[in-house]
Amino acid sequence: MNKKQWRVLVTGGAGYVGAVLVPKLLAEGHQVTVLDLYIYGDDVLAAVRGNPALREVKGDLRDPSAVADALTGCDAVIHLACISNDPSFELNPDLGKSINLDAFRPLVEAAKKAGVRRFVYASSSSVYGVKEGVEVTEDLPLEPLTDYSRFKADCERILEEERAPGFVTLTVRPATVCGYSPRQRLDVIVNILTNHAVNLGKVKVMGGDQKRPNIHIDDMCRFYLDALQWDDGQIDGRIYNVGEKNHTVSELAEMTRNTVAAATGRPVGIEVVPTNDPRSYHVSSEKILRELGFAPQRTIRDAVQDLVAAFQAGKLQDPMSNPMYFNIKRMQELHLR
Repeated sequence: MNKKQWRVLVTGGAGYVGAVLVPKLLAEGHQVTVLDLYIYGDDVLAAVRGNPALREVKGDLRDPSAVADALTGCDAVIHLACISNDPSFELNPDLGKSINLDAFRPLVEAAKKAGVRRFVYASSSSVYGVKEGVEVTEDLPLEPLTDYSRFKADCERILEEERAPGFVTLTVRPATVCGYSPRQRLDVIVNILTNHAVNLGKVKVMGGDQKRPNIHIDDMCRFYLDALQWDDGQIDGRIYNVGEKNHTVSELAEMTRNTVAAATGRPVGIEVVPTNDPRSYHVSSEKILRELGFAPQRTIRDAVQDLVAAFQAGKLQDPMSNPMYFNIKRMQELHLR
């Protein structure tokens, strides 16, 4: 099968997912433009810098001239850029709103004006709120509990309003991404557990019975790669959950402990403490399997093993306190506005 070749803009292409996705897009023959502030380092795309199919625009999503520049010549957009997760968002709500919501419609309008034919939007499974005891499918009502998730839901609605013939839209609601990236995050659950298991010799479980859906970063990237290959009619206006199995926090901790202990030859302890965050999510990814045949190929254990290998190879410096691995610490350090 001949693969479709795109000239794709990846907003947030130097972020956690973007730093893994961009090299994969280039390897599949796409031309790639990255629009990013590069606040987690200029070197996260060093491995592919110099590739003639890569263009990097260091700029702000809120700057119309930077957006217009980045869109030049592009016919697809994968929109990853945002202030990620609730704590980072709450650190500066005005900043979060300006990037996650206010900049969105202008980006979509600029993309249409620039001749973009396919727009893929990274929303979040947090838009559902808490749905106790049910399989969370795409047709359930959205009940976002925070501004972060509320603005994600607002952008989904805006994208549907802007959808038009010749401007194909696709929205994904990912589970929490985990695993190794050149722009590492150590502030999401599987990565936190692995960091603590490797570097402290024990993991702390807050509660334990809550379900937390996750997805390996390679599978998340494979979704975006596939999103450029599916036919217009298969995806236009569609919304999909994407995640691996729904494990409890206790199961994630056990998995992490056993995997790290086997990889390092050292025992890993588990400490269980009460939590004031009993939220539990059971997100169903059956629809995308049924309609598009997409299923995760890598496991949470794979993500833990990849992280252990990165630690052992010395790829992560000062992992317990380096602000580069913790969104909220880095934003505090930069006084981002």
